[in-house]
Amino acid sequence: MVNERAEGIRVERLLIAALRGFCAGVVRAIDVVEKALETCDGPVYVRKEIIHNRYVVDELRHKGAIFVEEIEQVPDGAWLIFSAHGISPAVRLAARQKRLRTIDATCPLVTKVHMEVIRYSRAGFTIVFIGHRNHDEAIGTLGEAPQSICLVGSKEEAESVRIPDPDKVVYLTQTTLSVDDTREIVEVLRRRFPKLTIPPKDDICYATQNRQDAVKALAPHVDALLVLGAPNSSNSLRLCEVAAARNLPAHLIETAADIRMEWLQNVRILGLTASASAPEVLVRQVIDFARERLGVTEIEEFETVSEDVHFTLPNELIGAMNEKRRAVG
Repeated sequence: MVNERAEGIRVERLLIAALRGFCAGVVRAIDVVEKALETCDGPVYVRKEIIHNRYVVDELRHKGAIFVEEIEQVPDGAWLIFSAHGISPAVRLAARQKRLRTIDATCPLVTKVHMEVIRYSRAGFTIVFIGHRNHDEAIGTLGEAPQSICLVGSKEEAESVRIPDPDKVVYLTQTTLSVDDTREIVEVLRRRFPKLTIPPKDDICYATQNRQDAVKALAPHVDALLVLGAPNSSNSLRLCEVAAARNLPAHLIETAADIRMEWLQNVRILGLTASASAPEVLVRQVIDFARERLGVTEIEEFETVSEDVHFTLPNELIGAMNEKRRAVG
């Protein structure tokens, strides 16, 4: 029976993006923490949120992971996992000085950008990094070559950035940016610096692109969109922006409890997607909400493209797992 609070709401159908939720980098990061908890002797610490999702972090904390903000909070010699967003060399140095046994859960696609920063810096380039100030991924990337890199987060900043040698400038991007926003910034940079070097491969990750494309395809078929994610998750915010650019009302929620009834006035077909760091259990909760609170009976998946990407575990974790097997066997 429809709850009294849903009176006046006439949502008939829930259309869910079939391509949604965890990407390969997030799956890997969560696996790293869970397997480390099973493998490592002593407490396992994690620097920062392993991914930007409170539900996931709380689940891992319940299993025994200890989350800290900085290296100084970790006892000397303990196990420490670096989050999926990447870290700067200064953080690695601090971990070595405390003799920490580290496991790096950085997404391989983020690591790729770090390697490009190092390569271009050594070649004498100024690197324009297109990203969001104070985001964990941007902080880690900028730390690789602070003397050679500058952060640009908007077209306005691209118009004003100063480059010592306009003939030796390259742009790189945060992996979770909107493709459309990045394109506009790159156009400004190309106009200002005709010899701008283009990275060999687009740094915006496949999962970010695919989930944004799924929202673009879904947009004409729904009256409003719910985006499961987190307010500090760049890829979650970008999904909302992609919808807004198509005049589709989009609302970021962390759980079904965040849904506000006023959003659903005059909505007949409601759309739903989940960011690359949002677990499927939260999608199930929204589906239950739609059935029980809104009386929705038509629930369908909207198909676009599929993904089949997998990343291997970090070598240091594989080594620890092998050591434990040998000790037990």
